[in-house]
Amino acid sequence: MESDDRYGAAGQEAGGAGFGGPVPPPPSHAPAVGPPPPGAPLRAAGAALLNLTGLGLGYALLGRWVRAAVCWAATAVLLWVALPADPDGVPGGVLVGYPLVLVLAAADGARIARRSALGGAWRPVLAVGLGVVLLAVPTGGAVVYGSARDEAREQMLLDRLAAGDERVTAASRQPFDSARGEYERALDAYRALGEDHPGSRAAKLVPDRLKTYYDAVSAPYAEKRLCEAVAPLTYLRTLPDSVDEKLLGALAAWPDEPLAVSLYGCGVSRLGGPGGGGTELGELLRTFPGSASARQVGPAIGKRIKEQVAALKGAEPCAATEVLRGLGATASGLPAEGVKALRGDADKGVVDGVYACGVDQFEDEKFGDARTTLTDFARTYRSDGRVRQARNIAIAAEIADDRPAAGKRLPPSKRPGGSRMELVISNDAPNAVEVLYTGPVTGTVTLKACAGCERYGASEGPRRACKASGRNYPEARLRLPAGEYHFLYKHGTGATAGVDSYSSGTKVQPGYTYTSCTYVIERSPFDLDLPQLPDPIQPVVSLWGVGSSR
Repeated sequence: MESDDRYGAAGQEAGGAGFGGPVPPPPSHAPAVGPPPPGAPLRAAGAALLNLTGLGLGYALLGRWVRAAVCWAATAVLLWVALPADPDGVPGGVLVGYPLVLVLAAADGARIARRSALGGAWRPVLAVGLGVVLLAVPTGGAVVYGSARDEAREQMLLDRLAAGDERVTAASRQPFDSARGEYERALDAYRALGEDHPGSRAAKLVPDRLKTYYDAVSAPYAEKRLCEAVAPLTYLRTLPDSVDEKLLGALAAWPDEPLAVSLYGCGVSRLGGPGGGGTELGELLRTFPGSASARQVGPAIGKRIKEQVAALKGAEPCAATEVLRGLGATASGLPAEGVKALRGDADKGVVDGVYACGVDQFEDEKFGDARTTLTDFARTYRSDGRVRQARNIAIAAEIADDRPAAGKRLPPSKRPGGSRMELVISNDAPNAVEVLYTGPVTGTVTLKACAGCERYGASEGPRRACKASGRNYPEARLRLPAGEYHFLYKHGTGATAGVDSYSSGTKVQPGYTYTSCTYVIERSPFDLDLPQLPDPIQPVVSLWGVGSSR
């Protein structure tokens, strides 16, 4: 450490109020330390102020170069840490340590200046004035640094805003379900800027960015892809729960009307199809019951029901019937009572549709489907006036499935008048037989199993069937108008799985009584073709057998 020079009595005479020349050492009889010369406080203030500038000039004037170098090093460290300006500013340790160094240097410089003899022509007043002027350097530097730091912080916030913008742009190129995470991260950035840094330039841009954000998320609505718009609009409607409504402004309530429109449009587009539209329309009626879209639900379903009822007379009654079923199910599941009541209109249409569908299937020669449809109709709607005709068409369809000629035309809906011929059908089979017939009239008759009757060989059936003396064969008598008939003989109770049904046709002419005999013959174990049997229905002079068995 450098030693301090002490002032003696001679120093007081020569020094006056200025930084004077060297003073001769005091005589040996003088005290080692004398009182400070006049002007010492002013010299101390000048040295202290010059050291407070951080430039070490107080030490330089005092000739204390090591101490001045320490000040320069401290200032250099501060500049190295602080520049370029960082949004987070200077570390707290530096902010505390550097001013402490300057204060200590100022105090130390003042102490040395009060007791040291200084060379040169400097005057204390000039040192004080220079110190005051140079204090503007750290003060101005602090101001400039603060401004630079604020600008760096603003730029950082603007970078965050730009990053959010990039996320929105990238998310807008993907379906909402895939992009939702990106949208949420972008929203987090906007929300943090607006709520945590409300006075920043970036925060002032957030409202415009949120408008762009809403536009990007709701793009399917703008493009009239209403079903796709439901999920993103529902998401936007939840944002006021997590974002300050002051930040959202008018956007907070904006999704309500677009969401109601989308729920309606999507639901109506799905009426009668997969899903039925009930999910969307139900959400609309529950969430926006008083909206204009909600008021349109009932009329839209009613209109669609009328359209499908009219379509029952068109080329695709089966499809129209299925749509009516869906419309009825959708209407009954909605929360508005007025809409639920439309189920009745749809159900009436379904009744007509099932019958029309069965008839259409018959005319399209889909005889198996027609039989199923019309049998179900007769079983389900027992009180309907068309049940009898539905059964007749089902009978004709079953015959036509084995004998297509029976399906050339629908059975007459009214029984013809005029004379009738008698057909007697006898059963010489050990199992019951159901006989289905269609022509001018349509119906069925069932013959009980013949007690004691057996199966015949292939060659003996036509010769022996229904001819055993003394045997009482089960029989049925039908009175039929003249015309062409088709028959299907179905072996029922008591028959094995190998007994085939048999179909045939004949023309019933006036003036005859017809007979028919059903029997079962054993089929060759080698599955050889049997001789072709003659038509089983003949005038009374002939008797033929029907059926075969494996």
